[in-house]
Amino acid sequence: MVSSDCSILLCDANSFFASVHQALDPGLRGRPVIVAGREATRHGIVLAASYEAKLGYGIKTGMTVREARGLCPHGVFIPPRHDLYIEFSTRILRIMRDFTPLVEPFSIDEAWLDVRGCRDLHGSPLTVARRLKQRIREEVGITTSVGLGPSKLLAKMAAEMQKPDGLTVLDYADVPEKMWPLPVRELFGIGPRMEAHLAKLGIHTIGELAGFPVEVLIKRFGVVGRILHQCARGIDYSPVDPHSLDTVKSIGHQITLPRDYRGYEEIEVVLLELAELVARRVRLGGYLGRTVAISLKDPEFHWLGRSRTLPHYTDTAGDIYAAARHLLHCHWPEWRAVRLVGVSLAGLVPATVRQEDLFGRVERQARLDRACDQLKNRYGERVIHRAVSLTGAGVLYGGS
Repeated sequence: MVSSDCSILLCDANSFFASVHQALDPGLRGRPVIVAGREATRHGIVLAASYEAKLGYGIKTGMTVREARGLCPHGVFIPPRHDLYIEFSTRILRIMRDFTPLVEPFSIDEAWLDVRGCRDLHGSPLTVARRLKQRIREEVGITTSVGLGPSKLLAKMAAEMQKPDGLTVLDYADVPEKMWPLPVRELFGIGPRMEAHLAKLGIHTIGELAGFPVEVLIKRFGVVGRILHQCARGIDYSPVDPHSLDTVKSIGHQITLPRDYRGYEEIEVVLLELAELVARRVRLGGYLGRTVAISLKDPEFHWLGRSRTLPHYTDTAGDIYAAARHLLHCHWPEWRAVRLVGVSLAGLVPATVRQEDLFGRVERQARLDRACDQLKNRYGERVIHRAVSLTGAGVLYGGS
């Protein structure tokens, strides 16, 4: 019997990057799929792996492609496609919002849902969890693990307990039996550094943390000590906040180039591609921004970051690119090689503050952007892009 208090869901897409490629190519299902950069370039690190690769061959995120090939010589190695991952994440969020408006994204492949007010429309929380998993599997083509609990913390912990394709309930009464025996590192929010600090206090399991004198934890870690003690007991008062991303300070993207780029002409192509990607993400979030920033790194890892504030708010790639290009020409010598490029837009506000111009340029551009967004929403991120991306300097759409 599931407690009526268990109305918070955490939905986690299983091996998300690899699952996206398996969904697009049914021939990859059941095979060890490894998403990684090219071995011959500095992208040669595993970013994600299917469960067939993880469980069958021990492939782990962060290992080099060479190591992965040694463990799994017959694996299917696929370069990352971040445009596809954003597209699939957006589709999953739309399905979630069909059940409840109270959806809080946690990462590109995870989100919390509060379904306590949805019983009359969609049934019990357990029924919602099952229907959510089914719809994502049928409409998107990937499996999910869903945790169900009375709080965000317990829902998150529950989702981690059965992968892939799991559905786990974790109520307050289950905490001593299901949570306390686990290593303290598995408590949501504890990283390796905190794990090491707790080990010095003789705390190695979640149960030991729950039973440790809270006064000592507070003295050692301050308010964080009290929070850790509460979390170990399953206590979490934070609500599911659908506006959690409203306080985003900036949206950006950076990429390590497949080779060192020299000269403004090549670097500007990457700036334009990144400006398009950033503008698309800004519009998806319902924002406008004013401050454009670029980051550049040379082959010796010397880093430069510069920003420029525009006279108006924008969500268009042209405005972002023009500012980024200006910063490049002002602050980076043309002869100096580049190995990493980043572009971001900060000073974000809701898109409702858009200021029109006298001759209608802003509205014409907005209509064009909406049309492009609709095409990408329906047919994928690669359905339309700049022709310059197909040149040798392009990095996001197969130019290099």
